[in-house]
Amino acid sequence: MTRSVPLSDARSLPLWRRPVTLLFLMAVAMPLSFATWSALLNNFVIEAAEFDGSDIGWLHTVREIPGFLAIGVIAIIVFLHEQTLALLSLALLGAATAVTAWFPSLGGILTITMLSSIGFHYYETVNQSLTLQWLPNDKAPQILGWMVAAASASALVAYGAIVMTWESLDLSYNTVYMASGGLTLVITLYCALAMPRFEAPEPQVKRFILRRRYWLYYALQFMSGARRQIFVVFAGFMMVERFGFEVHEVTGLMLVNLVANILFAPLMGRAVHRFGERNALAFEYAGLIFVFLAYGGVYWFGWGVALAAALYVLDHLFFALALALKTYFQKIAAPGDIAPTAAVAFTINHIAAVFLPALLGYLWLQAPDAVFALAAGMAGVSLALALLIPRHPAPGHETRLQPLLAAAPAE
Repeated sequence: MTRSVPLSDARSLPLWRRPVTLLFLMAVAMPLSFATWSALLNNFVIEAAEFDGSDIGWLHTVREIPGFLAIGVIAIIVFLHEQTLALLSLALLGAATAVTAWFPSLGGILTITMLSSIGFHYYETVNQSLTLQWLPNDKAPQILGWMVAAASASALVAYGAIVMTWESLDLSYNTVYMASGGLTLVITLYCALAMPRFEAPEPQVKRFILRRRYWLYYALQFMSGARRQIFVVFAGFMMVERFGFEVHEVTGLMLVNLVANILFAPLMGRAVHRFGERNALAFEYAGLIFVFLAYGGVYWFGWGVALAAALYVLDHLFFALALALKTYFQKIAAPGDIAPTAAVAFTINHIAAVFLPALLGYLWLQAPDAVFALAAGMAGVSLALALLIPRHPAPGHETRLQPLLAAAPAE
């Protein structure tokens, strides 16, 4: 990065060197690796290492350990600028994805997954911090919606290439992983060379902080992490294990998800801006209760593949509304708290993720339907918490319980 530029002076730069452009480029680069890894994962581990439900649970437990340790970002940014850390993390994700197929064994897959996960989770932590620092509050929901759409478009290109060429060109796992990881590295290199280093006006607190007034945000993050694991780990695995989906079929299903995100994510950003974070999150969690119970119905009532695929797409769409959780925090946070709280929140988000996939992997072997029933219960708890968000959150007005907590000393 050539020089430091105060955020207030960034508007004088050409469009291709502005902070929002950097955020969009990083949003495009990350899914090229992560989406490809996800699309091929279930088939790759079953074919290369004969994974069962327990093995896939352990894999995702290992994958989530760096997320649990995201609090380490606070120590790193003492010595390294957040923007630099974001690009280094993206580079690690791209490099690890590129060599994934070189290690077709349980131990090798777990090791390379750990490395790619460090890149992914540290990038996500710092990216969330930079996004909330760089975007104005009144425009954040809409821009975040467009960023979700851009990331989906990037993943759409990756998935589309897999669907169209996997069988016709008889591609190998190694070829696809190398191409996707390499593209992430190329975009990251461009960002490092072409972009200045942007300096936000408010210096970030570079130590661990845990504010009492952010308790609802922490609770929502914890539930989000626990609930998300069931979708990430077991929804796709169900499509392969129960319905025998092949690589191009799983990827085709993800293509539908991405097209839906491209179309609806900007609308979701506008909806959050218009109706508020409480209503958006309540709608998401109520929808997820229905979706997870319907997943259970696949086992309880023997519902077929078409309904399961529809639920998979609907599930993914509801998760896109999670941008409301970011903008809720942006509205209640002290400006200097954004970076350390992003790291703390990522750790909280991954507390359940460290042990839940492995434990639920054993439950999956006995009763897959119980896993989805548990997820519906988690969505219900999230709904109850979301209803505590004020219509207009702000510092000092973080929850609807504030009048009851007014006697407690604020931090």
